[in-house]
Amino acid sequence: MSYAGAPQFWPIQPPFERKVRKVGAPLAVLILLGTVAGLIIVGLTALNPIGAGIGLVLSSLTMVVVVLAYVWLDRWEPEPPRLLIFGFLWGASVAVVLSVLLGLYLESLIVTGETDEVSWVSVAVIAPVIEEAAKGTFLLFMMTGRRRNEVNSLTDCLVYAGLVGAGFAWLEDILYIASGESLGDSLLTAAMRLVMAPFAHSLFTTFFGIGVYFALHHRNALTRVGYIGLGYLAAVVMHGLWNGSSLLGVGWYFGVYLFWMVPLFVLTIVLGVQSRRREQAVVAAKLPGMVAAGLVTPNEATWLGSLRHRKQAVALATRQGGRPAGKAVNRFAAQVVELAFVRDRIDRGFGDQRVFALQTEEAYAVHAARAAAPMLQWLTGHRAPSR
Repeated sequence: MSYAGAPQFWPIQPPFERKVRKVGAPLAVLILLGTVAGLIIVGLTALNPIGAGIGLVLSSLTMVVVVLAYVWLDRWEPEPPRLLIFGFLWGASVAVVLSVLLGLYLESLIVTGETDEVSWVSVAVIAPVIEEAAKGTFLLFMMTGRRRNEVNSLTDCLVYAGLVGAGFAWLEDILYIASGESLGDSLLTAAMRLVMAPFAHSLFTTFFGIGVYFALHHRNALTRVGYIGLGYLAAVVMHGLWNGSSLLGVGWYFGVYLFWMVPLFVLTIVLGVQSRRREQAVVAAKLPGMVAAGLVTPNEATWLGSLRHRKQAVALATRQGGRPAGKAVNRFAAQVVELAFVRDRIDRGFGDQRVFALQTEEAYAVHAARAAAPMLQWLTGHRAPSR
């Protein structure tokens, strides 16, 4: 009886190198989005230099912590840096601009004589509906073309959703802090937004990301739309409750924060950690097939299936051959992980002509990464301890 990792189902190690096209946002697009965000900040500075300066410094420091948290979560199968930057800049430019323009347009269509009612609808309904759609569009974009190959796990969806939310929060916080009528107002706004809820927008978009993850595991178009719709609806509800609570008084605001937002945030952390452990299990399950196909040596399989053991191997290579040697070993390990996830898609029944072609490309990339890391031969004597 054959198994999913049998050699005949794997591409054999190629005798020559073949360059694999990597997925990444064009540099011109990143520059354009960064310019849009920069122009918005320049405009705010012209209107309120002190408030904009405070917002820029404090929001940037806070979002560095948020971004680093998602980079830490993304250690097992690191995403292309340009796509991560793309996600952040999308949130800080396209999503913000769309939200402001569409929000103003929809507010102008509301016919009512009550100003407070317009404000409530705008804050608790219009803003969540538009903002979550604007942020979530990036995740839909990631489901298309070769970018789909980078969304392999729930962790990937959480990371992209988190970075889009972080980019949106970064610029939105600057906007709110800069709008303060006095220094005290700006500092109070900074405390409420940056101290209490730095992960808020990332948390809302996380639900959209979860919907995308489940959609990617189904072939039926209606089922996919249904999961994405549920994820979007959950994001809107979460966002609406959070915004609406601020209009109901201090008690409601802190009640929703302590008994709703904080527990869900903790659950999201647990979900992220568990998802990364599942990534590790996927790679460990595919290593025997890679060994049988001659893509990975039995010795390498002892440390490639564990993030801790992989870090130890990279550290040993760095001490022996310097930083270039350590980076080469780390790139080899990362490429093995990429191949494992492509194989996992095939084993789950999502293998088509393009996916099988991608598997061949990734196998060539493993070979190329091995050729660029001669320190792997020295690491032959390194064997991770058995559990």
